[in-house]
Amino acid sequence: MSDKSPATPVDFWFDPLCPWAWMTSRWVREVEKVRDIEVRWHLMSLAVLNEDKLDELPAEYREMLEVKAWGPVRVVIAAQQEHGAEVLGDLYTALGTRIHNQGEGPGKETVAAALKDVGLPESLMEHWDSTPYEPELRASHKEGIEKVGQEVGTPVIAVPGSDGEEIAFFGPVVTPAPRGEEAARLWDGTLAVASVPGFYEIKRSRTKGPDFSNL
Repeated sequence: MSDKSPATPVDFWFDPLCPWAWMTSRWVREVEKVRDIEVRWHLMSLAVLNEDKLDELPAEYREMLEVKAWGPVRVVIAAQQEHGAEVLGDLYTALGTRIHNQGEGPGKETVAAALKDVGLPESLMEHWDSTPYEPELRASHKEGIEKVGQEVGTPVIAVPGSDGEEIAFFGPVVTPAPRGEEAARLWDGTLAVASVPGFYEIKRSRTKGPDFSNL
C-alpha cells in the first residue's frame, strides 16, 4: 500500500472569454508540474455575472456580453453535461489557445474547431443559441461566485485549507503565466496570503495587460 497522500484538489472556475482567467489557468497548469495538485474545472459566465447591470457597463463591453459571451458557455456546459466534467480541462485549453493565443476570437467557427481538436462531436454546436442546460450553467456559476462575492469575476480558485476550512479567492491576475519554480512560489504565496482570515486585497501597479482586441 502506498503511503503517498492524495493530491490536493483545486477547483477552478473560468469563462473561456476571459483573458485573465486564461493566463491564470496556464499558471495553474504550470503549478501541476511542481506541486501535488489535481485541478477540477468548472464553468462561470461573465454574461450571467453582468446580466443585471448591463446598463451600467461601457457600450463595447455590453455588446461583447450580449453578442459573444453566451454561445461559448452554452456549448461548454453541454459538453460537460453530455460527456462528463473530465472533458472541461482539455476543451478549455483548446478554446483558450484559439481565442487568446491565436487571436481567433470566440465565434462559432472557433468553438467548433476547438470541439474537433479534443474529439468532441460537432453536434454540441446545436446549443449555441439556446440550451436546456442553462440551469446547470447558472448553478455552476453560482457555486463559484458565491465563494468570493459578486463584485469580482473570473477566475475563482478554491482549495482546502490546512485547518479543513476552504480557501477561495479571485485571481491571481498574472501575465505572463509564471513557469517552474516561479509558478510554485506564486502558488505557495497566494495560498499563504489567502489563508489569513483578515486578508482582503492586495494590488500592485502595472503598465500593460493582455491584448483584448481579438474579443
